[in-house]
Amino acid sequence: MIATFRSAALAAAILCATAHAADSGAMHLGEHQVVVNDVRLWYKVAGRGAKGAPPLLFLHGGPGYNSYSFEAQAGPALENKLQVIYLDQRGSGRSERPWRAEYSIAALVDDIEALRKTLGVDKLAVMGHSFGGTLALEYAAAHPEHVAKVVLVSAASDIPAACAARVDYIASHYGDRLDKARADAKARNETPDTCFYAFNTVGPDLHQRVNDEVMFPDMSVGKRQDAIDAKSGLRNTGELGNALFGGGFTSYRFAHPERVTMPVLVLAGAADYAIGLPAQRALGQALPHARVVEYPGAGHFLYLDTPERFTRDVTAFLATP
Repeated sequence: MIATFRSAALAAAILCATAHAADSGAMHLGEHQVVVNDVRLWYKVAGRGAKGAPPLLFLHGGPGYNSYSFEAQAGPALENKLQVIYLDQRGSGRSERPWRAEYSIAALVDDIEALRKTLGVDKLAVMGHSFGGTLALEYAAAHPEHVAKVVLVSAASDIPAACAARVDYIASHYGDRLDKARADAKARNETPDTCFYAFNTVGPDLHQRVNDEVMFPDMSVGKRQDAIDAKSGLRNTGELGNALFGGGFTSYRFAHPERVTMPVLVLAGAADYAIGLPAQRALGQALPHARVVEYPGAGHFLYLDTPERFTRDVTAFLATP
């Protein structure tokens, strides 16, 4: 055990030294690794960026997913106009599991700030998709002086509302299953919350199908996403998600919209039942300087459903002084 600890400490010291030695080139194009907060993070810098536009940090969803598929599909068009930084969060993708098994929103936010310092950038633009939207909001609220603008894509700002959107979809398409689940709960004299019904109604025979349907109005887009994921060779270990949901994330609501004082672009798919359009509209109203753009017919991965419009909206927003 002592030998293992010493080996780990030596490896950490070497990695830290390497990270500090690379600080001066931290914004160089290509893949990088940096040790911060007892975890080794993977990130990549791509694109040159337009004059006056801040570097854009992309925060993936999950929890526990990765940035590979976004980079592969939406990245090239953005990189023509922007400098983009892709980050795999702790315990996700090509980043390590944290050495002390620390998984919390606060730790993830601290990682983002540590990365910003490593990059030597005073202000970032931050884009968050799904759970990445949670982190984008929390980081902007904690460090508003270092955030120029925020782009929220199908952002998870209110988990109970997201569960309600999923239940609404199930009620419309699998109403008999929902009726049975409610009757069973009543027979057991239980009163489950909305998130229980969102994820425990249809049963294992339909669970994956419903997961896909609430995100992808066009299932061919979902199949393309699956193919990209298979090509990546990466997988979601479930550690980050289990830790967050085990710690009460099903009741999460972003609590400090007043602190997000910079311009915010909220992009919402009208057919996204993983998050729900009502939650996106409410978020836009709560933030001091937000504009909500709704994409008719688009789902949770709206940047795949309407890629040209997505690129145009994001680049125009970030290039505007």
